[in-house]
Amino acid sequence: MTKDGHRHFRLSGSQSILLGFVFLMLAGAILLMLPFSTKTGEWTNFTDALFTAVSASSVTGLVLYDTATRWSWFGQLVILTLIQIGGMGVITMTTILTKLIGRKIGLQARTTLQEAVSAPNLGEIMKYTRFICIGTVIFEAAGAVAMSPVFISEYGILKGLWVSVFTSISAFCNAGFDLNGAHGPFSSMVPYMDNPVIVLTLVFLILTGGLGFLTWMDIRKHGFKFHKYSTQSKIIIVMEVILVLVPMVYLWFGEYTDLPSGQRFFASLFQAVTPRTAGFNTTDYNSFSGTGSVMTIILMLIGGAPGSTAGGMKLTTIAVLFFTMVSYFQHEKSPAVFKRRITNEAVTGSVAVFMLDIIITVFGAMAISRIENISFLKTLFESASAVATVGLTMGITTALGTVSKYILIFLMYTGRVGGLTLVFAAITRKATGNRQFPSDNIAVG
Repeated sequence: MTKDGHRHFRLSGSQSILLGFVFLMLAGAILLMLPFSTKTGEWTNFTDALFTAVSASSVTGLVLYDTATRWSWFGQLVILTLIQIGGMGVITMTTILTKLIGRKIGLQARTTLQEAVSAPNLGEIMKYTRFICIGTVIFEAAGAVAMSPVFISEYGILKGLWVSVFTSISAFCNAGFDLNGAHGPFSSMVPYMDNPVIVLTLVFLILTGGLGFLTWMDIRKHGFKFHKYSTQSKIIIVMEVILVLVPMVYLWFGEYTDLPSGQRFFASLFQAVTPRTAGFNTTDYNSFSGTGSVMTIILMLIGGAPGSTAGGMKLTTIAVLFFTMVSYFQHEKSPAVFKRRITNEAVTGSVAVFMLDIIITVFGAMAISRIENISFLKTLFESASAVATVGLTMGITTALGTVSKYILIFLMYTGRVGGLTLVFAAITRKATGNRQFPSDNIAVG
């Protein structure tokens, strides 16, 4: 309340995050509409430009046009900028720019930043932000340098360097955009299916970006002394190992039995990693069995770590749900992992995230399936890819109508900002909640 009695309006942290991404997506859409954003000099209609801008800034990777053959250098630069800002977060980038011009970061801005990057405490938020910025530059530069010999030999020096930088940023930010249209539209990484330099570099960048900077801070501080890591970092690392090895073994024995051993290894490794949530592919998902498609959908929805460039429900969410189930079966009062009790807030938050993502994924898939008359498995794959900001597709994206495109735009936006962030921005939190109500027991199961 101000001195003259008027109420001073302030955006909450959730509202700031939501509006920041809205402005970013609209600005990107306007730039992509312009004639000099395309190679042919033609205008792009607003819906398609918005779809591309949302896909880039939400680091999803679903595309209506082949990035290399449709967009000019300027258009590609716009897309890459959206990917970089979207991967690091609008609030993070704004904070970095504010510091660069010499302005101070206030308490409210620090609180919003803490919420945006999932930082554990407010006191070290600026140190954490610097770590994010420096780490991003180092990893993306290393990836570009590693891939440059391959791309330079194929495209020449200038274009090869551009493709290397673009691909590295896209991989680290888990975006899935590529510039390999010279091999054929929407070819993604299929031409490099068994190229160890490209495959291993992309796997490294995807996992690095999806691991989360809090985990990397633990690794930097404690080295390889796993027992000294925080409980969250331990959960993330263990889940990462499981969710790479188990799908890889299935793909080796279940989907790629007709490939030579070398191609089989790289294909199994890459397709086990990329659904969480990179969006590149080295094989056609239409060739997968129903089991392989469902497994990929599950991997997409799980996603990466909190505070990372990856989307999805997050590894910690699934882990908390699993240990909650185990503790319930064992009649424990609360779930625990690594000799640490999991809080009730973490349990209820995980349930909320899981239910919200499942609901919007299924209903989005049902709506698109009904509108477009496409099989539910294909639309579920597309819907999960959008909600989890993955970018993998079974080839239906370019054939969708306007209404279905806007459904995917909403799903990608919701997936990037987070369903709970969207809800918290729309609903005012109550001070007392429902604690005044008497409790009652409800039978479950």
